[in-house]
Amino acid sequence: MKESSHTQSFVLDDPKLAGALFGQQNRHLRQIARLTGVDASSHGATARFEGPAAQVRHAARLVEELAALLAKGFQLRAPDIEYADRILQADPEARLTDIFLDTIAVTARSKVIAPKSLAQKCYVDAIRGSDAVFGIGPAGTGKTYLAMAMAVAFLQKKEVSRIILVRPAVEAGEKLGFLPGDLAEKVNPYLRPLYDALFDLMDFDRGQALIDHGVIEVAPLAFMRGRTLNDAFVILDEAQNTTPEQMKMFLTRLGFGSRAVITGDVTQIDLPAGKASGLVQAIDILANVEGIRFVRFSDRDVVRHPIVQAIVKAYDAAEGRQPPHSRP
Repeated sequence: MKESSHTQSFVLDDPKLAGALFGQQNRHLRQIARLTGVDASSHGATARFEGPAAQVRHAARLVEELAALLAKGFQLRAPDIEYADRILQADPEARLTDIFLDTIAVTARSKVIAPKSLAQKCYVDAIRGSDAVFGIGPAGTGKTYLAMAMAVAFLQKKEVSRIILVRPAVEAGEKLGFLPGDLAEKVNPYLRPLYDALFDLMDFDRGQALIDHGVIEVAPLAFMRGRTLNDAFVILDEAQNTTPEQMKMFLTRLGFGSRAVITGDVTQIDLPAGKASGLVQAIDILANVEGIRFVRFSDRDVVRHPIVQAIVKAYDAAEGRQPPHSRP
């Protein structure tokens, strides 16, 4: 039996707000219709939705939440509508203002960094409240970038005195010994993604000056052995490529006033065959340790080009995995 059609209207008090919400020539409204599976039209400051009742309610809820964002001065872009739809699909009671307006940092190019998914919001809150946080999930979910933004914010507020960015020098099919140059030159390409994220968050000259003065350090994991890291925000990226011994070594470097964020994707392990991943082991060993939080991301949290989400889904399906659900 065909589901009966339902109609619902949403009226905005401010015509300018309606224009920003509906978009030029109703571009945003058409996007909302496509995402929610309803027919949408507008007249003046009124949006009208028609379709299956549940989908119409979702479309109206989405418009209501987007309007609340715009009323707070939020600059709405097409990707934000898609992120908002995903959030409300996962949690119809979510408040977008609590998520999208949770500003972490503002880049040198005036780009506002804020969560774009429920898992990202959970991740940011976990970093604020815990000494050690594991962010686990696929590429493009913002694990490293948000950790970097939080580190910069902590440094600016003088809650830490330095930032230490760490990566294991392990990549698929490559050996350090085959690369030209001394040790520093050999490992530098492996650290490049951390530099890229850092210089996206702050002016290059300022970032380089902080590196030159030792306020920000970017180093391979092997350089952490024997150190005690006090009053620091430490990020271990690509942690799936640590051995259990390296992971234990890293976690036991933390000193007074420090906090750590460990990021990784357990589906992208590049260690030699038969070598256990320190990240996988840590998930089991540390799951119930007080002061440590685990936040899991899925393909629903991908905030890169939309095709990245489709790629992650396709690989998960081909490899017989169910994407993990985000949890605190």
